[in-house]
Amino acid sequence: MAVERRTTQLLVLGAGPGGYAAAFRAADLGLDVTLVDPEPAPGGVCLHRGCIPSKALLHVATLIEDARRASAMGVDFGEPKIDLERLRAFKDDVVGRLTGGLAQLCKARGVSYLQGRGRLLDARSAHVDCVQARRIEIRFEHAVLATGSRPVTPESLRLDSPRVMTSSGALALAERPSDLLVVGGGYIGLELGTVYAALGSRVTVVEATDSLLPGVDRDLVRVLARTLESRLAAVHLSTEVAELSIDGDSLQARLRSNDGERNERFDAVLVAVGRRPNSSGLGLEETQIEIDERGFVRVDEARRTAEPSILAIGDLCGEPMLAHKATHEGLVAAEVAAGRPAAFEPQAIPAVVFTDPEIAWCGMTEEDARAAGIEVKAARFPWQASGRALTLGRSDGLTKLIVDAASERIVGVAVVGPGAGELIGEATLAIEMGATTTDLAATVHAHPTLSETLMEAAEAFHGRSLHYRRSPARDRRR
Repeated sequence: MAVERRTTQLLVLGAGPGGYAAAFRAADLGLDVTLVDPEPAPGGVCLHRGCIPSKALLHVATLIEDARRASAMGVDFGEPKIDLERLRAFKDDVVGRLTGGLAQLCKARGVSYLQGRGRLLDARSAHVDCVQARRIEIRFEHAVLATGSRPVTPESLRLDSPRVMTSSGALALAERPSDLLVVGGGYIGLELGTVYAALGSRVTVVEATDSLLPGVDRDLVRVLARTLESRLAAVHLSTEVAELSIDGDSLQARLRSNDGERNERFDAVLVAVGRRPNSSGLGLEETQIEIDERGFVRVDEARRTAEPSILAIGDLCGEPMLAHKATHEGLVAAEVAAGRPAAFEPQAIPAVVFTDPEIAWCGMTEEDARAAGIEVKAARFPWQASGRALTLGRSDGLTKLIVDAASERIVGVAVVGPGAGELIGEATLAIEMGATTTDLAATVHAHPTLSETLMEAAEAFHGRSLHYRRSPARDRRR
């Protein structure tokens, strides 16, 4: 194979939300940039097989559930008719429009885009095996590694069957199984599980720990769990899938819990037990780059690796594995590659679980604060006291502030309810700006809106919420 040789100031391996952000910002700063990815257009897993297609399907699931709830308000739409082909077309159109837009932006900025896979040769060069069966060797001044992550499938759950899916397979929406087993009660399993449940599948979720969404504020999870009880066929906590096997046209799962073992049959299985960084196969062994025991690349606050010429961002360099975290790291990496001082030092990174109701949080949890030796107080505002929530027929939500007891500075916020993902932006800004509960309470919020619940929670902290008053007896119990 003939080898073509090129030079570039910045080589970016991986064109997901972190990689293309780094490439675009670097190009805007005047660097010559080469962007490499296996997909024909930028976007990465997030856009092609993750965040965007899943949210398109979750929107449809929410529409179905909203239509069902409307019957309590006197409006009955009847049971929905699901056209899987048209639903797939809608999802694929959303993805196509966004990837096409990114391809145009790439061209407009003068970024050279190569479809293929890159591998480091040393700290200043790499080769790219392109889809057109050609190899390009590239010399660079700086490189940004943004190769993301991939789903983890335990050995006991690996079967050569299209009925055993990862998140990518589930998003393809090839069919609607009558009975679906979801292995893993984290955000991916619950999001996709609720999609299939809304489309008519009987969904069973199995989670190895004693709670859904391990690590998420229990006050929020309890609200979601109550809703899931009515929508899912079953939720089995403290339960493992010991083995999967093919049994005719179905799959047999051997479930293991404290009560013993039992076998159940399903039409399909979604394995959603976590993700692993794509740090293998990158040629890291040809450099001084260090990885930790979980496969994450070690970086400093500027996203530099142990090789000064190479930076790493996104899922590749650690938790949280979130697209927006990768984007901001990509912007920092581009500034550093351009010779500018920059560091990734956020006070809070928001996270959202796009179930119905949504769960969103940022900053510290009460457990985080205790571990850090910070004395905190929590202020809660239940949405039963929100006029806007009642008009939506959604009084099941909760807004919670975690407050430094000494300074009254807001150090964490957690929200559960429809639109929680939109509300968390204000909360993140409040933490970044060092706002106190007095600042938030004194900020005029439009009425009637769900954003008022943030203001009301701040007022509740001071015991002066107009619409919610905790009973003294309940305070004593706490």
